[in-house]
Amino acid sequence: MFENLFAKKHKAGEEEQANTQITEKISHMNLTDMRAYLNNRITGFAVCEFGLSEMMKRLTTIDDESEQRYLKADDMDTKIKKAFDIVLMIAAHKKISVGTVEYIQEFIEVYKDIIAAFDKRNKQIYASKLNDSLLVAISGVNSIEELKKKMRVLGE
Repeated sequence: MFENLFAKKHKAGEEEQANTQITEKISHMNLTDMRAYLNNRITGFAVCEFGLSEMMKRLTTIDDESEQRYLKADDMDTKIKKAFDIVLMIAAHKKISVGTVEYIQEFIEVYKDIIAAFDKRNKQIYASKLNDSLLVAISGVNSIEELKKKMRVLGE
């Protein structure tokens, strides 16, 4: 009986340690490394909900050291395009969570000027692609939640 209780605490501790490692790894990644992580090419770090959320968090929040966001209006077009493509990949990922969807929504809102300028300069349609990907991400989260609900009803 006590083994079950202590085993759950042990698993929670391992998960917390893994999350700390993922956070540390993602904080040092560039866009190419992020793409490799999303394609499951980084050994020792499997793609998970927490990792996707941390990537979006890194792209949207203000960095404490530099006091700037990850993307700036004067960044090279290739960097901006890679960031947009990463957001599209995250939105279509199977392991997306509600928190990640919220970060995608925040990304679109925060970088709306950069998105519009990039689309105008390069004759692209990332504004509509990102909005469509947000809808895909929301439907993905809904389907995951429906599946979890059915599993609970069936007795897991």
